[in-house]
Amino acid sequence: MAYLTREQILGADDIAREDVPVPEWGGVVCVQAWDAERRDRFEASVVELQGRRASVNTRNVRARAAAWSIVDPESPKEKPRFLFSPQDVDALGEKSAKALDRVFGVVQALNGLADEDVEALAKNSSSAQGDVSRSDSA
Repeated sequence: MAYLTREQILGADDIAREDVPVPEWGGVVCVQAWDAERRDRFEASVVELQGRRASVNTRNVRARAAAWSIVDPESPKEKPRFLFSPQDVDALGEKSAKALDRVFGVVQALNGLADEDVEALAKNSSSAQGDVSRSDSA
């Protein structure tokens, strides 16, 4: 296998999209994989630091991941138009758990985000910050 050049790496079309049927909502949504910067921001949104303590905020994590991933399918991958803003997360969290689970499963698959990743975030924060606890509140 040949070594890649800088130009090949930066020019690679490596951001995937997947259409997800959501019958509970009456149609299909387009889910886009995150770039590395967006994944880092999502992970940072899950860990809350309070002084030397860190807690894992799993409140509305499925809705948050969906909001960070559902895009207008007509928008370019390089400049996607996300259908939801951070202000929409609570409203999205009031939608069908079954529908959000379906979307969240695709978000996880596209981004290599396993259930254990949230726990790993907690452990990493713990070793860096001290005590870690789980939080269900915002």
